[in-house]
Amino acid sequence: MTSPAQIEEIVKNYQDPSTLITFGDTRATVKVLQDDNQTQVDVVLGYPVKGYAAELAQNLKQLIEADGATNVSVNITTKIVKHKVQQGVPALENVKNIIAVASGKGGVGKSTTSVNLALALAAEGATVGILDADIYGPSQPRMLGTTQRPESIDGKSIEPIESYGIQSMSIGFLIDEEEPMIWRGPMVTQALQQMLGDTNWKELDYLVIDLPPGTGDIQLTLSQKVPVSGAVIVTTPQDISLLDARKALKMFEKVKVPVLGVIENMSTHICSQCGHEEHIFGAGGGQSMADQYGVNMLGSLPLDIHIREDADNGQPTVVKDPDGDIAMAYRGIARRIAANLAMQGKNYAAAFPNIVIKND
Repeated sequence: MTSPAQIEEIVKNYQDPSTLITFGDTRATVKVLQDDNQTQVDVVLGYPVKGYAAELAQNLKQLIEADGATNVSVNITTKIVKHKVQQGVPALENVKNIIAVASGKGGVGKSTTSVNLALALAAEGATVGILDADIYGPSQPRMLGTTQRPESIDGKSIEPIESYGIQSMSIGFLIDEEEPMIWRGPMVTQALQQMLGDTNWKELDYLVIDLPPGTGDIQLTLSQKVPVSGAVIVTTPQDISLLDARKALKMFEKVKVPVLGVIENMSTHICSQCGHEEHIFGAGGGQSMADQYGVNMLGSLPLDIHIREDADNGQPTVVKDPDGDIAMAYRGIARRIAANLAMQGKNYAAAFPNIVIKND
């Protein structure tokens, strides 16, 4: 019979076909129980896989049985932990991990990508929130299809708005949609900190922050005062977009925030009439940027009218067409983001007590 140690090695060497990362590299834990020619294998992953846990379990079962074990059953669960953030920045109590989504340039579909990634993580079984950090041009209320005003139960914090199973907060929930925010930088950064810290987030595995374009006040505040676990860069294949995306990537590198990877949006356009596929913004830009800076290419998304229509109508594609190809692409990218984050070190700050010295 195959020994528990051998089975554990098989599991940890297994490469998740969705993320192309082995379970061992993502710090999965494996427990093997053998009794009367039966083998029970419990695998705990550090990232959500609700959409295809059964497929993973079947693949592992076949591998283990091929190695000689009999009567194998495999159970896959998820336990998401807090990961390391910038040194000296305290973690939020009810938020395990903050993922910043940046572009460096406007008009690349970053906000649409952010909300669909948040919904994709939730569809995979995680508890997710989204913070709209674009004070001047908030778009998440429209995309999430709600105009609800936040409430304060205790008079100190505000309750997040829940839509499609995720928690959200945006300045757009507090003002009229057409009202301009004529604020200077310090007011904007204070608003961001208040929305983040004064929102009563409810035990989030991931909080996705939809950043405004550029590398200005909001981004600086985020890097210095907000505990960010990792960042994702959204770009199009176009050279001018890649130029600004590189600036965003370098900014995160300078402030010691891990860049989890690059998403190439509007990668190809498929004609709705004839089906012809064309790289209208160029080809391979995201991959070349990922290769240049040694980060992951998380995936590509098409330029598709349905993505725009769904977001404008308040039903992002991941919830409007959950079984469609585009929704599956978002879910695959979301799993890769979470798996790459799972490779990061754990945040042990909460394990250490505060030491107070008193003079009697």
